[in-house]
Amino acid sequence: MPQKVAVVGAGIIGLASALLLAEEGLKVIVIARDLPGDGGIGWASPYAGATLIPPPEMGQQDMAKESIAWYQRLAEKDPSSGVRTVTATEYFTDRDTDDSIWYKDFIPNYKLLPQASLPPGCKVGYSFQTCLANPDVFLPWLKEKLESLGARFIRKEIESLLEAREMTGASIIVNASGLGAKLLAGDEAVAAYRGQTMFVKSDYDEVKLINGHEYTYVIPRMYSGGVILGGISQEDNIDGAVNTGLRQDILRRVNRMTGNAFANINLETDAIKDMVGVRPGRKGGIRVERDGSIVHAYGFKGAGYVYSFGAAAQVKRLVLETLQTKQAKL
Repeated sequence: MPQKVAVVGAGIIGLASALLLAEEGLKVIVIARDLPGDGGIGWASPYAGATLIPPPEMGQQDMAKESIAWYQRLAEKDPSSGVRTVTATEYFTDRDTDDSIWYKDFIPNYKLLPQASLPPGCKVGYSFQTCLANPDVFLPWLKEKLESLGARFIRKEIESLLEAREMTGASIIVNASGLGAKLLAGDEAVAAYRGQTMFVKSDYDEVKLINGHEYTYVIPRMYSGGVILGGISQEDNIDGAVNTGLRQDILRRVNRMTGNAFANINLETDAIKDMVGVRPGRKGGIRVERDGSIVHAYGFKGAGYVYSFGAAAQVKRLVLETLQTKQAKL
């Protein structure tokens, strides 16, 4: 009989981990308050830009590489997943060279841009090819894929990881609970980072972003007929209310970055959808490690999609090692 594994959390880290475990032949049960198709401020995965661009200083390079390779294979094999390749351009205001961009050595079509082409205030920029997911399509696709492999979903907000074990009879628990890890893992380093963006109708089809002293981006949404414009990030803020006063600031920065590509957007009359999500970070960095029969995977902040399938591969290795250890003791 296949071993049972309970995955707590149905964000991108939980779903990615569940999929690799289910593909291994394990009996997977996902327990989560929020499931694909849900909205709400309590989780970030539906609102993410979901562009595979590793943060240069976040580390975990092998994990990011493994994840990017997984998405590249999926984009080639199954565009119905909501994953595709895209041209991306990233600018920085706080560094003079691209020396810190470690992924330039393996990401396709990397090209350093001439200074004259950079937006005002930017010191370095480069373009490359990467992958992009539309969470509105991709998260339900993952859930359907899991169900086809026999995985079961339970909608419940649990109060302890022991509760998950008692509910499911699972021998191993994967804790991919995001912000919930503050309670479930007793980890005071878990921190919330509120983000606000807006969706507008547009056929603009490139990813562009500025990092450094400001955080500005435009990200196309596959199959949606529009783009995400952002962004605003605030630490230790879980307020779900939309600040409509930020719209004009976001639009001004995006237009400066794109050469007024969105100059015709009227914030009063055009159809605008504001989006607020809370990114689940961790002061001290990502945590992917085993503690007895619990495997923790959380703390990815705004880079959950970037690391998702690399983290899931590490989770799978830890789960299989744990099962082998348990089997050896029988």
